[in-house]
Amino acid sequence: MRRSRFFVFAILAIMATGVFLILDGCSSGDGKSAGKVMSETFPVIDEAYSIIKEKAVYPIDGDRLVEGALRGMADVIGDPYSTYLSEEEAVSHRESLAGERVGIGAEITRSSGRYIIVSPIKGSPAEKAGLQPYDEIVRINGEALGGLTLQDVVKKIRGKEGSALSMTIYRPDLNKHLELKVLREVIPVKTVSAELMEVRGEKFGYIALTMFGDETAEEWKKATDKMIAEGARALVIDVRGNPGGYLRAVGEVAGSLLQDDTVFAYMQNAKGELTPLVVEPSEKFKFDEKLKKMPVVLLQDKGSASASEVLSGAIKDLRRGFIIGQKSFGKGTVQDTTELSNGGEMKLSTHKWLTPKETWIHGKGVDADLVSEQAKLFTEHIRFTTDVYKAGDYHDDIAYAQRLLAGLGYSVQRDDGYFDESTALAVHDFRVANKVEIDSIMDRKFFTKLREKVDAYRKDQANDKQLQVAVGYVHHLLTE
Repeated sequence: MRRSRFFVFAILAIMATGVFLILDGCSSGDGKSAGKVMSETFPVIDEAYSIIKEKAVYPIDGDRLVEGALRGMADVIGDPYSTYLSEEEAVSHRESLAGERVGIGAEITRSSGRYIIVSPIKGSPAEKAGLQPYDEIVRINGEALGGLTLQDVVKKIRGKEGSALSMTIYRPDLNKHLELKVLREVIPVKTVSAELMEVRGEKFGYIALTMFGDETAEEWKKATDKMIAEGARALVIDVRGNPGGYLRAVGEVAGSLLQDDTVFAYMQNAKGELTPLVVEPSEKFKFDEKLKKMPVVLLQDKGSASASEVLSGAIKDLRRGFIIGQKSFGKGTVQDTTELSNGGEMKLSTHKWLTPKETWIHGKGVDADLVSEQAKLFTEHIRFTTDVYKAGDYHDDIAYAQRLLAGLGYSVQRDDGYFDESTALAVHDFRVANKVEIDSIMDRKFFTKLREKVDAYRKDQANDKQLQVAVGYVHHLLTE
């Protein structure tokens, strides 16, 4: 069953990538005009560079000045998807779409200036080394972490496969510091998860795609082959919270569901010229032909973006399936990434993409055929806190807990972060019901149990309102 993807945690083996649709090649513009502009403006850039280096009271490295100029050029375009990436950022960006990463396999978060282990991934190097939830990372390879950002800490933890990492951690349950060694390993990253579901004798496949990465098409083939072999007669495709990815990956998935020679999208360049993207037999994968005739229901929400919208746009315009959920995000541009001589990359929006009916969904999104609101506990960002709150306090962590308590059915009269009497009673009742030390305060034990209860709620398919609507619709399709 799909777990909620609305996490605020930094995953050491996975870097957040935002909303994106990426071409597989790089395009080039008008080299002559570009060269003319650069030759005219370079003296001005050189002049500013020299003045800053010679006269600025605050010294700054020359490479940083160059990177600042590059970022400025990207920023002035006014497109949030066009940006300059430093060498480190470019590496992280590429890794974010790869099928595996090198790391220790643990989720961490920053809480009150401290870096806390949320949970180690099962079977990961972090779990093998003995890291536990709520362990506070104090030092990495003997260096204290004071003043570092979460991204800085992640950089220190990552490294080459097979290399060792020493960590000093503070374990609150023992009230002591521990020295641990962790061996960095390759952490596989799955973008497709699948489950055979059966409702009143009718079998169908549920397949969730978290993004469209390097290995998505292969994972999709394995999942669909398995579902068909197990007797699935329809598919529920879940792209809720899927931010996008590679165009070729979504092309393979869409192509497996559509007849050959079907236009599933159009690319439009800066001159307005349209290029159709046509379904062709896959050179790499031989998908089961049953997929092209199987009933399809697609689940989407406002977090479904870019490459996800290519799929939903094709399904909608070609009447290949039925879309349930909410209007999608609305990103209709495609980015080319070009390597620069300093090791960085310029990511630039070079094309628009249009649906098969030549609709540009940018800023508009793809409408659901049947609008279905999700239960609030599925859309709440799960946070991690180690602070203690009591009646009379006011904090955003308290507002967060109030919302979760209300979602779990407890009577809370306010959700603005003020710890009032009704909140204290709800906290007390929650602690009693879940066998947490009887009290009326919000502490680590309270927040841990609250998170566990919300996780359990989300794992229960009966609570996923949108999925239940999809299940009912699929059953209707199979029995009509």
